[in-house]
Amino acid sequence: MDISYILNELGEDRELYFNAVAPPIMQTSNFAFKSFADLRNAFADEKSTFLYSRGTNPTVDILQKKLAALDGAEDSIVFNSGSSAIFCSVLALVKSGDHIISVQKPYTWAYRMFDNILPRFGVSTTYVDGTDLANFEQAIRPETRIIYLETPNTLTYELQDLEAVAQLAKKHNTVTIVDNSYCTPLYQKPHAFGIDLSLQSATKYIGGHSDTVAGVLTGSRELLQKIFSEQALNTGSVTTPFNAWLLLRGLRTLPMRLERITQTTHTVLAFLKSHPKIERIIFPLDEDFPQLELAKRQMSGACGLFTIVLKTDSHERIEKFTYALKHFLVAVSWGGHESLILPQAAGMEPAAFDATQERHRMARVYVGLEDADYLIKDLNQALSLL
Repeated sequence: MDISYILNELGEDRELYFNAVAPPIMQTSNFAFKSFADLRNAFADEKSTFLYSRGTNPTVDILQKKLAALDGAEDSIVFNSGSSAIFCSVLALVKSGDHIISVQKPYTWAYRMFDNILPRFGVSTTYVDGTDLANFEQAIRPETRIIYLETPNTLTYELQDLEAVAQLAKKHNTVTIVDNSYCTPLYQKPHAFGIDLSLQSATKYIGGHSDTVAGVLTGSRELLQKIFSEQALNTGSVTTPFNAWLLLRGLRTLPMRLERITQTTHTVLAFLKSHPKIERIIFPLDEDFPQLELAKRQMSGACGLFTIVLKTDSHERIEKFTYALKHFLVAVSWGGHESLILPQAAGMEPAAFDATQERHRMARVYVGLEDADYLIKDLNQALSLL
């Protein structure tokens, strides 16, 4: 299916809303029925009909059709956050006594669910180094129900071999879930490698304007129906019509934004790689990245997020460098129009800083839609303070 068709036409039955070019925000909580039969059908399958906007809504439905098509999946659910997508997808698939394999150091709210919530219900998690398939093979058990992946992760960008892990999981009747927030469906298509469920934070590149929060889950119609009816409806975590409308707006420009950010990122990286105050950069498509061949095999591109390791022995100088930047905001997340920086040292007290620990000298950088020269000049003047 052509991406231009998906972004501009799929799901948009304009004759149903006065031939308006942009779909309306169907800001209603409820839907009326003209017959008992229609109401019974809605009760029986709330995913496929409009009953109550806690579940489905026409504006949300347009968005979900587009996102499923972008991922090459049968269906999708759009949640009110990425963490909701993680929580609902996992919780719908496990019961007491089950086991999960997760990559090491997953996204914070996935980690807290695995360690703080699921153990209360008798579900255990084993963390493995996902760069080696043998670690998954050694960790899998008869009671393993989920293998949870995040490729690349969003600090040091380790990858997992999606095809190999999917093949292993199918042999053991285990569901695979991957967090694809870094790449988006434009740069990586997990379902094409056999992954069962793909999720991402739509807050980031899908929205693109830093003005809404959402999460996306795509997969088979059967799995999505189970997750929708058993978790999404119970938690009331499906996105709102207004947020769906904002995400539809973001989708229109997704390809050109990713192209612009990618080009700018490569220019900024070339500058940083030769800078004397930068020890190294970490980026999945960098020529020195240890998993470069795997990255090129399963990713068609990388975008604006990378990590720099600063040459310094001072927590204070990292802070001075950070706040000397005039055009990078100090903030979490990524994927919007604005450039960002997030030093690891900001999350620790100065007394805990240890310059011998490379991670303490890392700063995650996101390149937004600004001009490359504009950002390079800013980085250069701030790096002079290290």
